[in-house]
Amino acid sequence: MITIIWVTLLLLGIGYIILLARDVLKHQAVLENINIYITAIIGFVVNFFDVLGIGAFAPQTALLKFTKQTDDAILPGTLNVTNTIPVVIQALIFIQIIEVDVLTLVLMLVAATMGALMGAGFIAALPVKSIRLIMGFALLVTVGFMLATKMNWIQGGGDAIALTGYKLMIAVAVNFLLGALMTAGIGLYAPCMALVFALGMSPQVAFPVMMGSCAFLMPPASAKFISKGAYNRKATVAMAIPGSVAVLIAAYFVKSLPLDHLKTVVMIVILITSAIMFKDAFKKPTTNELTSHPDKI
Repeated sequence: MITIIWVTLLLLGIGYIILLARDVLKHQAVLENINIYITAIIGFVVNFFDVLGIGAFAPQTALLKFTKQTDDAILPGTLNVTNTIPVVIQALIFIQIIEVDVLTLVLMLVAATMGALMGAGFIAALPVKSIRLIMGFALLVTVGFMLATKMNWIQGGGDAIALTGYKLMIAVAVNFLLGALMTAGIGLYAPCMALVFALGMSPQVAFPVMMGSCAFLMPPASAKFISKGAYNRKATVAMAIPGSVAVLIAAYFVKSLPLDHLKTVVMIVILITSAIMFKDAFKKPTTNELTSHPDKI
């Protein structure tokens, strides 16, 4: 069954690459004016540390916001579309090397995917103000989970590789919600890791579960953003390619890094970005926003 999941995921990833390539080539004459070197560095850095458990969405939001590489209106779509390929690679690696109960894994993957399918179309149609408010809240939630992990406030953990009964029902229900929230820019990694830990499973099991959940939910969810044109095409390509390389380097060559101080810095930056998102949500729309996304003001 694990082999079937792996092959399905591989085919899903290949199909997604073809879909993305076609859309970018179709719109190559109207690609966005961004700095490909800055975005390439962002893509590499966030995906490198994503493999190590820091997560990509929150720091990527902060870096894109500070460097002004994409509009807030298409930020959720850009995050999802960009990170789909690197996440699929992560899942292909970790599903093979970490043992987890097949039924538990499949049910959580399906739940996250269904949640994302419901959430993507809704998020892509939201106005800029709503997106900024959601992103600001999403960043606060992410910091909360990072802080809870850092301070050991989340109690649990064990050596189980499977869930049954009410615990499995809770895991499926929560992962459905996390899948929907992921399309709004709330990264799934941190809360999914906390969920697995709280239900008494081995911390290692979080990696195939959270990476597999994202890998299955992101292609169909991102396809909705692509169909609506609700993402930054040039920034996506510039970040996805080096991001994929970063995943391979982190997964195969990096065993451990002193990440404690880095996580503290990341949390501070995310909090600042959250404050900026809330501030921008209540300011008057700029001329650029009015002309670029008149339907989302």
